[in-house]
Amino acid sequence: MVHWAESIGPDTARLFERIMNDWPHPEMGYRGCLGIIRLAGKYSTQRVEAAAERALLTGACRYKSVESILKNSLDQVPPSSPPPATTPPHDNIRGSEYFE
Repeated sequence: MVHWAESIGPDTARLFERIMNDWPHPEMGYRGCLGIIRLAGKYSTQRVEAAAERALLTGACRYKSVESILKNSLDQVPPSSPPPATTPPHDNIRGSEYFE
């Protein structure tokens, strides 16, 4: 199954491994993996690979999540970077030292 996913791309293969490892028995993840392979026929393999990458980044490693990513064209949107660390709005906020 994973070798089949490698024909789509390396992120898809990693997604398949993750799906099958999430279940107590790898066979339980086969249907989801086959569904993702079917999505490669409906959408392009490049889009399925991008959706697999996004699913791995977000931790949404299920068939329905990949289908939703493709349906809403989220695979074509670059993933957002984490928000920058913010500084306190003013200087008189107590730090952790105060509570020791």
